Amino acid sequence: MRIAQIAPLYEAVPPKLYGGTERVVSFLTEELVALGHNVTLFASGDSVTAAELESVIPRALRLDPSIRDLLAPQMLLMEAVRRRADEFDILHFHLDYLPFSLFSRQQTPFVTTLHGRLDLPELKPMFKAFPDVSVVSISDSQREPLPGARYVGTVHHGLPAGLLLPQQRAKPDYLAFLGRIAPEKGPDSAIRIARACGIPLKIAAKVDRADQSWFDAVIRPLLQDGGVEMVGEISDDRKAAFLSGAVALLMPIAWPEPFGLVMIEAMACGTPVIAFNRGSVPEIIDDGVSGYIVEDEAGAIAAVSSLVRLSRNTVRASFMARFTARRMAQDYLTIYRKLARQHGAADVALAQAAD
Repeated sequence: MRIAQIAPLYEAVPPKLYGGTERVVSFLTEELVALGHNVTLFASGDSVTAAELESVIPRALRLDPSIRDLLAPQMLLMEAVRRRADEFDILHFHLDYLPFSLFSRQQTPFVTTLHGRLDLPELKPMFKAFPDVSVVSISDSQREPLPGARYVGTVHHGLPAGLLLPQQRAKPDYLAFLGRIAPEKGPDSAIRIARACGIPLKIAAKVDRADQSWFDAVIRPLLQDGGVEMVGEISDDRKAAFLSGAVALLMPIAWPEPFGLVMIEAMACGTPVIAFNRGSVPEIIDDGVSGYIVEDEAGAIAAVSSLVRLSRNTVRASFMARFTARRMAQDYLTIYRKLARQHGAADVALAQAAD
């Protein structure tokens, strides 16, 4: 198939450090190329891909302080895709609702993967205005706030099978927190859980500008009592060692997580996950197999003492069975082909009606 992947411009594809959506777009794009498809990636110019790269800005917005209006490059991106739309069998957007209006008015079929939270009230009128736009959810739980959208499938994220491998050089001896420092991610809960268990905690995470004041008010004071190491943002080439060295990944989220890429990153390394029962967690973690699903901090503390019951080989096997990039790409190809067939049938019907 001739496939266009359209990524956000905030991070490169793949991102240099943090960036879940852009990382998933990269994994999907490379896997589609490996499967023999003709793929064009619309992304920032500092992206790296085996596909054809079409860029409208030289580098990712987060790394370019000279750009003050972040919407203008996104509009250029939309126009670049529109001008080439008839070259493709399918357009796959990763920009939430941004393409809905323009691309509902052109002929090439398109689909949008919804990567963010859908429980914001301002989204309801947006989806009501575009009831026929095809969208993909990244978990079934993500759909709950907007059950009326035109979902054409749920596709769980996946990682390349060989990207993150278990490393057996040292015995795991700390708890890990990976991702982003924000209230909804629960790093304060992770600190309290680790301290209650008497196990060191390592935090590999970024602090967005929007969360800096919360970090200063809530997290920084908690660091004064020791036992917590702030590692900072880490790239993919450091994740295997970081996660393999952990007895478990803590994910004490306080929001309806749409997916949670860090869970399958840990599983790829054979590291069990202890996660609060929110959002996608019950869809990703097999309780008692790849980790434990708990309701609160007390449950997480109890789960830490039960980690000896879990096999790290079984955790890795669970990842391989359910969360590889190859499986993700095949799931999307099923959706692409379905939409392309429907579009072809619609064209035939319109032509017959015109005769």
